[in-house]
Amino acid sequence: MEKIIILDFGSQYTQLIARRLRELQVYSEIHPYDHDFDLTDSDLKGIILSGSPFSVNGSDSLMRDLEPLLQHKPVLGICYGAQLAAKQFGGSVERSEKREYGKAEITVLDPSAALVKDIQLTTQVWMSHGDSIKTLPPGFKILANTANIPVAAFTSEPGQFPYSLNCIQFHPEVTHTLEGTQLLHNFIVNIAGCSKDWTPDSFVESTISDLKTTLGNDKVILGLSGGVDSSVAGLLLHQAIGDNLTGLFINNGLLRKNEFEEVLEAYKGVGIKVIGIDASEEFITALAGVTDPEEKRKVIGGKFIDVFEREAKSMDKVSWLAQGTIYPDVIESISVKGPSATIKSHHNVGGLPDKLNLKIVEPLRTLFKDEVREVGELLGLPAALVNRHPFPGPGMAIRILGEVTAEKLRLNQEADSIYIEKLRSAGWYDKVWQAGTILLPVKSVGVMGDERTYEFTVALRAVNSRDGMTAEWSKLPYELLAEISNDIINNVKGINRVVYDISTKPPATIEWE
Repeated sequence: MEKIIILDFGSQYTQLIARRLRELQVYSEIHPYDHDFDLTDSDLKGIILSGSPFSVNGSDSLMRDLEPLLQHKPVLGICYGAQLAAKQFGGSVERSEKREYGKAEITVLDPSAALVKDIQLTTQVWMSHGDSIKTLPPGFKILANTANIPVAAFTSEPGQFPYSLNCIQFHPEVTHTLEGTQLLHNFIVNIAGCSKDWTPDSFVESTISDLKTTLGNDKVILGLSGGVDSSVAGLLLHQAIGDNLTGLFINNGLLRKNEFEEVLEAYKGVGIKVIGIDASEEFITALAGVTDPEEKRKVIGGKFIDVFEREAKSMDKVSWLAQGTIYPDVIESISVKGPSATIKSHHNVGGLPDKLNLKIVEPLRTLFKDEVREVGELLGLPAALVNRHPFPGPGMAIRILGEVTAEKLRLNQEADSIYIEKLRSAGWYDKVWQAGTILLPVKSVGVMGDERTYEFTVALRAVNSRDGMTAEWSKLPYELLAEISNDIINNVKGINRVVYDISTKPPATIEWE
């Protein structure tokens, strides 16, 4: 399988590079900037160097010798990657007199060059850099500039520089760069020679084959949540090993209203053997007094392990634990950004095999959310499961800020049920990528009838996204928001105020905790 490796120097946009390449039907992987890998691998077609919050001139700059990479594969440097290349091969990089951040217009100086083929002579791009390349190394030529910077794109010249190196000082992966997709296409096809063979069909075929080989006749248990990730993982495993797979759906008490019963019913038509386990009291008791978001995740993860361990011991010769881990879980939990910090831990990532004494299998670990949905549709997963909004593993525990109590759970489950049902009836559920309510640890004064109330506030969250790595808040109609607010306040005793979250990701995350 052809692939492009992206070396991450810490840019907030690195995940988007991978997504854009996947959309162009080329498999891509993200690794830390200092990652060692087989440069002679025939499947490896090219390497991309990401941007970074660091300066190549700083004492804390992230350095890597690029020549060994270039000796084997063509390289595309983006922002920091471009500056690192320029400096390493003899050019100069200096602090910009005016920091460029946001939309800019580049002028293409050599439209015949492979990197900028079929791109307009003037086009909008997205800049985000404090340093600029002032002079190019010997053996390179400028491909584009802007009114403010002399070098917006450059390339090595055959016969004057021995390797294939192309660099840009803007971000082609963000939508604000209007022809960014074309530029990435030019690199992977015109320069790296990719044939674009990464499709849902090819993923399903190769994954099922790999699972059959890896698992053989071993027995596997899978933690099911009712969400698309674990459901698609279950279908892939079921096609590979049949009844050697058993799905465990644990009611942790933190699910949406009536979700335990509804999900068990939905799985009956899928063919996977599923056991439902009601452990809600165990989880709620374990969360008593816990307020920190990361501690909540650890408590819930630990309790999941306890329940899985108990159930696994009651089953015959189980060898594997399967999980619906997807690529954003891995990226956010295990920092691939060199020195950058973990954003939040995910219950699906790390630690479970050691405790359970089981090997782990994660069929979807390399996929983004929209790719998981495509695979689910291909496998015939019912639309009710494929199109279900994402729901966090820790459930309502991280949608209730502060301590989780039975009463707060009731309030948020009731409010969430009204919210989701209103979105469905108004035809907005399938237009929104994810929606849910967040119960705030805030009470405010209200008036209902002639009585004064002092009750909780709930925030409505609705976002549009492709993969969860970035998200825009959904522009729900005011009239619909008014209906939702009115219904929640009138029907959920204990809530007297409703607000709407209009934050994007980044800088906010989708969930509040």
